[in-house]
Amino acid sequence: MIPGFVIVFRETLEAALIVGIVFSYLDRLNARDKFKQVWAGIGFGILASILSAVLFQVIAGGFSGQAEKIFEGVTFLIGAVLLTTFILWMIKEEKYVTNLQKKVETRVNSNQMLGIFLIVFISILREGIETVIFFQSLTKLQNNAVLNWFGAIIGAGLAVLAGILIYKGEKRFSLKKFFFVTNIILIMFAGGMVAYGIHELQEAGVVPVVVEHLYNINPPVIIEGIYPVLHDKGAIGSIFKGLFGYNGNPSLIELICYWMYLSAVVAIWRFWK
Repeated sequence: MIPGFVIVFRETLEAALIVGIVFSYLDRLNARDKFKQVWAGIGFGILASILSAVLFQVIAGGFSGQAEKIFEGVTFLIGAVLLTTFILWMIKEEKYVTNLQKKVETRVNSNQMLGIFLIVFISILREGIETVIFFQSLTKLQNNAVLNWFGAIIGAGLAVLAGILIYKGEKRFSLKKFFFVTNIILIMFAGGMVAYGIHELQEAGVVPVVVEHLYNINPPVIIEGIYPVLHDKGAIGSIFKGLFGYNGNPSLIELICYWMYLSAVVAIWRFWK
């Protein structure tokens, strides 16, 4: 539930920020008649995101055996790349909201309403596609899809509410602190995606195994299908697996790739700071 909440809350809030900025400037310019372009961008963006999710599931369902493992492994690695590039951009770009405001203000002042529609549409579609990929990865990392969906629904609702409160001025909200905390969580999540992608490619025979289980700290399973809470498929272990890429019995290559990824991202972060 928690990983699904964090991912969807973060992605939805980013889209809500952009939509909030657009509505704010249109309202300041007394151009409320232009709201329809924004609502159109929201509607078409959501529709396109749903279609992309359906298409992704159709494509994913068309693979089996080794091809399925390769597809899942590549999907995890692509998701990690997308997530990492955005995180690093956010770390480097300290004036995120200010630059968004300038970008929107330019288009509103020049009456480029098609441009406003495209900003909203592309922003929502981008976040929607990223959410589809990340959620697909999360579903593979954790077994309880119901709780993930429950967390995702709560995250989406709170993100929309937070976006409204921020730009209505009804509540002070530190975006800098929020992005700092969620960047750390998402870096750990992306590291887990890298490790699991390598794991899938190892099962497909694309990446060598070398040492299958470098160590095994999973508590023993006494009854088949019922896992201890600290097992990486258990109640607590699965949360750690979804959030931080925890694996109780990783292979040598998985562990090396996981720590190489985290070390590289942290080194870039410290260098830019």
